[in-house]
Amino acid sequence: MVEHQSPHLDAVFHALSDPTRRAMLHRLSGGERSVSQLAQPFDMSLAGASKHVKVLETAGLVSRRVDGRTHYCRLEAARLAEAQAWFRYYERFWTDRLDTLQAILEAEDRQNAAGQD
Repeated sequence: MVEHQSPHLDAVFHALSDPTRRAMLHRLSGGERSVSQLAQPFDMSLAGASKHVKVLETAGLVSRRVDGRTHYCRLEAARLAEAQAWFRYYERFWTDRLDTLQAILEAEDRQNAAGQD
């Protein structure tokens, strides 16, 4: 069942609302990365990257392990699956509206074709 009022879901959508964090998640889809590796393409400080990672971690989208002074991050996809389930629940409303629009456009095309005969 899809939870409609979930602090976990709120945290996931908050984390995904930032393009830098979405890009970090994309990089993590290729495997584990250090925080400095995640920061590199954005020309940001380690502290700035750590703040983004903390938001992702709080949302449950990322797990972190420490090896000496280096922090490594890994994608945790389970929370993304929860967000996907939320979207799937509402997809039927979009699909219904698109089906209705398609029917209207097809009827309009038939009517225009009949008027040209």
